[in-house]
Amino acid sequence: MDRPRPEEYQPRLTWWGHTWRLLLMLLINATVLFAVAAEAEAEQRQALSKPQWALDATLGVLGLVLVHWRRRWPRTVVVLLTLGTMVSATIAGPATLAAVSVATRRKVPEVVALGVLVIGCATVFGIYTDYTADPMWLDLVFNVIFTVAVLLWGMYIGSRRELVWTLRQRAEKAEAEQELRVAHARDGERARIAREMHDVLAHRISQISLHAGALSYREDLTADEMRSSAAVIRQKAHEALTDLRGVLGVLRDDRTGQPLDGPQPTYADVAKLVADAQQGGARIDYTDLVSVAPEQVPDVVGRTVFRIVQEGITNARKHAPGSVLTIRISGSPDDGLEVLLRNPLGFGVTETPGAGLGLVGLVERAQLRGGRLEHRRDGSSFVLHGWIPWAA
Repeated sequence: MDRPRPEEYQPRLTWWGHTWRLLLMLLINATVLFAVAAEAEAEQRQALSKPQWALDATLGVLGLVLVHWRRRWPRTVVVLLTLGTMVSATIAGPATLAAVSVATRRKVPEVVALGVLVIGCATVFGIYTDYTADPMWLDLVFNVIFTVAVLLWGMYIGSRRELVWTLRQRAEKAEAEQELRVAHARDGERARIAREMHDVLAHRISQISLHAGALSYREDLTADEMRSSAAVIRQKAHEALTDLRGVLGVLRDDRTGQPLDGPQPTYADVAKLVADAQQGGARIDYTDLVSVAPEQVPDVVGRTVFRIVQEGITNARKHAPGSVLTIRISGSPDDGLEVLLRNPLGFGVTETPGAGLGLVGLVERAQLRGGRLEHRRDGSSFVLHGWIPWAA
């Protein structure tokens, strides 16, 4: 983080802040006047003449007014007030406050130049008033010590203010980033739920649509055949609800760490998926060329392949009912898994709508696993081709 400008970390002054600063300036003025008067009384002479007192008081009042603009014009105000200390004791309080305020900016060249000016003006004041008989070098040492202490105190205050401002900015930034991460996680969870919903429900609902469509077109069915078709529709609807509960349970499982329902499908379930689709009337030519047993395929890899095959069967049922869907899965632990689905285009009549969101979700799913998935037209066929690395 870049160093902030002094205007950014300077706190706003409240009525109490103005009050205690005014009281401190009056205390410094009283201390300086007492010191001058005490030295003059010790030497049995007058400290200041009447014209000098009048000038001193006038500059003191002007200093109390001018010091309120020390943050708007810090350099100008501190130079004017410091120059006033050459002939006025009552301007010492405002000049000190202005010097501390400039030192909080922590600009070393500026602070050094101010220190030299303050020491010089204090030395001139000693010569102007001649209020002490001490050697000049002793006054110079005292002025140097006092000036260095005041400026170092101002730099410490500025450093602390900057530190507090920086910590506050970091805390606000961390809070904003946390809210952004939560928003991204929420969006990711929504996308994940939408993907799982589509993958599970689209397959079951397409089966229901297929059997319902057959009932609407067939007018020669007997009562037993109609009851049988209605039973199949009811069974598929029940399976859709069961799958939906399973998906919601597994999604919540990530938060609790405990399974709430049955596990998600793996590669071992692909064969059963194909068999169920064949029993439902789908024409599928399925070939499994994977070099290891289905149980040895990693769960995340098998689940991704399962969803790809499921989407391919659903799309073939919706857009090419009655056609032969060719499914070929091959691979090994060294090469990953390759899945290829192919079915004719424009085959048969369908009334089931499709938005293409399933393929979009599958592409994202494959990419998240480090693989790839593409869909294209190959002559008169539709091809769904994917590859998932074994270590996904």
